[in-house]
Amino acid sequence: MHVTADAATAWLRDAATSARAASASLARLPGAVRDGALHAAAAALRDAAGAILAANAADLAAFNAGQGSAAFRDRLVLTPARVAAMAQGLEEIAALPDPLGRTLAEWTRPNGLLIRRVATPIGVIGMIYESRPNVGADAAGLCLKSGNAVILRGGSDSRHSAAAIHAAIAAGLGAAGVPQAAVQIAPSADRAYVAAMLGAAGLIDLLIPRGGKALVRRVQAEARVPVLAHAEGICHTYVHDAADPDMARRVLHNAKLRRPGICGATETLLIDAAVAPALLPVLIADLAAGGCTFRADASARAICPQLPAAREGDFDTEWLDTVLSVAVVDGVDAALDHIRRHGSEHTEAIITEDAAAAERFLSGLSSAVGMWNASTQFCDGGEFGFGAEIGIATGRVHARGPVGLEQLTLYRYLVLGHGQVRP
Repeated sequence: MHVTADAATAWLRDAATSARAASASLARLPGAVRDGALHAAAAALRDAAGAILAANAADLAAFNAGQGSAAFRDRLVLTPARVAAMAQGLEEIAALPDPLGRTLAEWTRPNGLLIRRVATPIGVIGMIYESRPNVGADAAGLCLKSGNAVILRGGSDSRHSAAAIHAAIAAGLGAAGVPQAAVQIAPSADRAYVAAMLGAAGLIDLLIPRGGKALVRRVQAEARVPVLAHAEGICHTYVHDAADPDMARRVLHNAKLRRPGICGATETLLIDAAVAPALLPVLIADLAAGGCTFRADASARAICPQLPAAREGDFDTEWLDTVLSVAVVDGVDAALDHIRRHGSEHTEAIITEDAAAAERFLSGLSSAVGMWNASTQFCDGGEFGFGAEIGIATGRVHARGPVGLEQLTLYRYLVLGHGQVRP
């Protein structure tokens, strides 16, 4: 049933008001209580695994294969292992140090005033996400631990799964005596709720979009709320002329094909001209055996004539599929130049045994994450030790890379005196 703009705005106003009160309550709770709520939510997810998988089966039954690839569908799929991983993720977040109340800096002025910069919650987070239902659990866990309330709006593809996950987490919060309004979800995937969130100045403190290019661009263009942007993941793996061939084969295969539908998957292979004649055919054969297809520049096709020619825009495309763009470059500077022209400042990797070349590459990047001899798919909050992530920030304000607990806090100042007055 279509939701009117007025109805969506009214719902959001009520949700944000209760979320604000819940955030204030969370911020005052001892860390042990917030951790207990996370453990209760994890237990509730395990108890509700059957219901969550049934809801996911309904989403998969409604999935139209014509609207997305197998890799896109994989992002939607939940399995018993993935539900267990969601619960484990909440427990891992609970085990992390409390991000609130930390003294970030402290100094004493000549007049005797002691000034402390102390970590504090942001407040109310709005999270708009699309097909990956586990995003809701990760966002809930990180926000609870960091003292923030979160309002979720899941996508239409995962609406049943998202609702079932939220119901389990809410039950866990209730059992732990923590305000259930700390984690809320829009009643449906109607786009009116997106519009209401975009216009929620004064109600939502930070908006995080997690989805495709069209969603992120709309949020950035229309939001009247600060946005923590997650742009495309046009990630590059650069095979330098001093790369170990076996390492390059292993790392590239994982970076592209482990899960091609995630934002940290490599979308472009750059390979040095000095090693391309011998190594490129081997890399292509490895990936082709795994079902990968290609879009190659003229230099790559001169070595591997069977590769399809890249069309205009291919190197600017986040495939999110078993498709790889391929280009031959002449050295580190040429690789960096290609990344500057075509990248999205997400994650780039260099494969090399030459430490000086690696340092030159990493220091020349402006991307949020640079890697040396590792798969780009390690760009993940869990892999970084954050327990989970609420997204990968590629903007240049507040946070970059995987966004975990620390990035979901701001700070305020505490000034301690003993009767000072200003002259």
